[in-house]
Amino acid sequence: MKKFYKINLVLASAGLLTVGVAGSALAFHSGGVANCAGCHSMHSPAELGTYLLIGSDTSSTCLGCHENAGDTVPDSYHISTADADMVVGQGPLQRSPGGDFGWLKKDYSWEVDGVAYTEDGDRHGHNIVAIDLGYTEDATNATSPGGSFLAGDLQCNSCHDAHGKYRRLADGTVATSGAPIIGSGSYADSAVPAVGQAVGVYRLLAGNDYTTDSFATAGAFYTGVPAAVAPATYNQSEATNQVRVAYGAQTAGGVNRWGTWCASCHADMHSSYSYTHPVDWPLAEIADLYNAYVSSGIMTGIVDTAFLSLVPFAQNSGAFATLAANASNTDSALTGPGTGDEVMCLSCHRAHASGFSNMLRWNNDSEFMVENGFYTGVDGALAMGRTEAEFQAAYYDRPATDFAAFQRDLCNKCHAQD
Repeated sequence: MKKFYKINLVLASAGLLTVGVAGSALAFHSGGVANCAGCHSMHSPAELGTYLLIGSDTSSTCLGCHENAGDTVPDSYHISTADADMVVGQGPLQRSPGGDFGWLKKDYSWEVDGVAYTEDGDRHGHNIVAIDLGYTEDATNATSPGGSFLAGDLQCNSCHDAHGKYRRLADGTVATSGAPIIGSGSYADSAVPAVGQAVGVYRLLAGNDYTTDSFATAGAFYTGVPAAVAPATYNQSEATNQVRVAYGAQTAGGVNRWGTWCASCHADMHSSYSYTHPVDWPLAEIADLYNAYVSSGIMTGIVDTAFLSLVPFAQNSGAFATLAANASNTDSALTGPGTGDEVMCLSCHRAHASGFSNMLRWNNDSEFMVENGFYTGVDGALAMGRTEAEFQAAYYDRPATDFAAFQRDLCNKCHAQD
């Protein structure tokens, strides 16, 4: 049974590599449902329930292709570093915008003034259950923070529609039928659908009324698919060039925003702006601070070069062409926000996992991100059990010199209190 599973994954991966484009996932899914045998086996499945999956569970089936043993650098559509490629003192390998699930397997411990501290790996992201790849449910939270989604039910298809039924039609509306999907709609170079055609939505995300068995206790998604466009090559080091995913803030009915989408599982985090950070709100005067902020104590930036992928924002548009013009991996689109652009959950968090607690994009648990020119500095509390290399990996390979010699956390990109 296990032998059959491995053969199927090789065949599925071969299809991706033969037809696909390096750095993007344009072949197997192509914006919609893939070939059935890539995920299911009619006669010899590994998963013995009703779904006939070739992995022991949904996420194991997905990661059969989206994790690849033997990678030495960020590679294509991979979002998880294999156990065999995880190195003590080094960060996981992948640099996709959503983050590498491998951070979930990085536990840290340290001591400050005789007091011991620990930070379990499951604090670093969404704890998907993928038994074949060593991912288990969250050991701390029984349900989604601010919601009722059961931790043990969290799978890749909790957020992504594995069958890719959601599609963007020629007029820009999103539906689950009405025209055939001709290709991916996730990339700046994706085809523009003609009348009678459609392309897939960003990253096969779930939309209105989406439900799986996982939602038995949480209810179905109640929001439309939010808009975003990525460059065709997106999984790369940002030591030199940033990768900008152009996130959109669709305004139709006020339901297609990123924060509203996340609230399908984390509703209570959005129930009162008196107690939580605002999301899906216009930046207003904050935009000027964002654009001027360079690093701690330096406010000489200009809007043309202000964008920082560690603190992205949602453009006040859902139009594909508008967003595509700002999706880049070459630093060709670094324009900062306008007053109508919005803060969103992904402004602070990565979607999958990160090198920091609460899947934040930066270290928010120490006074300094960089101290005296180094990520770890000389203070044990700042190091937090990590090596300099692990910090740099968590910042997608940016050298510490990209920041101020004494750099405080990146909440200041919007609030400039340093």
